[in-house]
Amino acid sequence: MEQDEDGIFVARVPELPGCVSDGKTKDEALKNIREAIEGYMETLRYEGWPLSKIVSEETVTVEVKA
Repeated sequence: MEQDEDGIFVARVPELPGCVSDGKTKDEALKNIREAIEGYMETLRYEGWPLSKIVSEETVTVEVKA
């Protein structure tokens, strides 16, 4: 997650090309990227496309002090 020059938090999922979302706060950006991931995965399943790059999944929480 990055904060852009306008203060918007931008979240990306490198393993899912084009899966990007943002929010005015970190919490909002995390909520939005979760929804984006769910939509992305739903589309892959609907279209019958494989998830060839992802071999495992793990959720982690990282705290960064500014």
